[in-house]
Amino acid sequence: MNIHGKEIKVFTGNASPKLAKEICDCLNINLGNAECKHFSDGECSVSVYEPVRGADVFLVQSTCGPVNDNLMELLVMTDAMRRASAGRITAVIPYFGYARQDRKAKSRDPISAKLVANLITEAGADRVLTMDLHANQIQGFFDIPVDNLAGGNIFANHYLKKYGFANSDVMVVSPDVGSVARARSFAMKLGVDLAIVDKRRERANQSEVMNLIGNVEGKTILILDDMVDTGGSLCGAAKALKELGGAKKIYACASHGVLSGPALERIAASELEELLLLDTIPYPAGKPQVDKIHYLSVAPVFAASIHRIYEDESLSSLFV
Repeated sequence: MNIHGKEIKVFTGNASPKLAKEICDCLNINLGNAECKHFSDGECSVSVYEPVRGADVFLVQSTCGPVNDNLMELLVMTDAMRRASAGRITAVIPYFGYARQDRKAKSRDPISAKLVANLITEAGADRVLTMDLHANQIQGFFDIPVDNLAGGNIFANHYLKKYGFANSDVMVVSPDVGSVARARSFAMKLGVDLAIVDKRRERANQSEVMNLIGNVEGKTILILDDMVDTGGSLCGAAKALKELGGAKKIYACASHGVLSGPALERIAASELEELLLLDTIPYPAGKPQVDKIHYLSVAPVFAASIHRIYEDESLSSLFV
């Protein structure tokens, strides 16, 4: 339908309840009354306990682990809202899973990001609000509007308060060649120089640092990435910057902390002083807290975006 709803209603599945509550607090509204449960065989069951007819509905759900369960919850919730005659449905996906399979890297590969985009659209979403897609071209996989917020702005504001603008002791490092554009924009916001870690990935979740492009000796390093999964690439880059480049201190920031497999152990034992993450994905449940890992909230940015979408206002100022 993609029409203006008569009021804002925010709902969530099991992936992002804390973030959804914080977004509602910023908007001064109550979180929608719904629940996602599962049958004994694992099937997803959604119940919505309040009317949504004609409302502007925002479904807050990261498709993080367990990825397939959380994705199905989002799809079933979307279908439930469509069948309940919601005026407009926005899928708010702070972390968009399956984004790493955005092209055919070899023969007979799937393009899973496109498949997931099709599923969300067919389920009934009128638009998507997300943050730092792994590949910007995924926006084109959707046939509905997509707003891709920039987490780097949140980190830039944090480090500007900490180090100021154009601090000659600070340098931004891109962890790989593919992240150069994002890192360059981040460095420009801070008014500092940029270096690049050139690496070669032999297989999934493993990489080998090959070279450093730029002089990082004696510098305080800020590594910017879009996600940290197993932590191998990030910790390897930090080691190279310290041992090969002679960096003084190394800090890292990433929008999405997947933190799977041995990530926590690697980060705890790494050369990193701190890993700063956004709370698009919750800290792994049941895992001991790593002192080096800290979080910044994305709730104010998503709340501002939701308000602007509801009011039919521009979001462009949130992207720069």
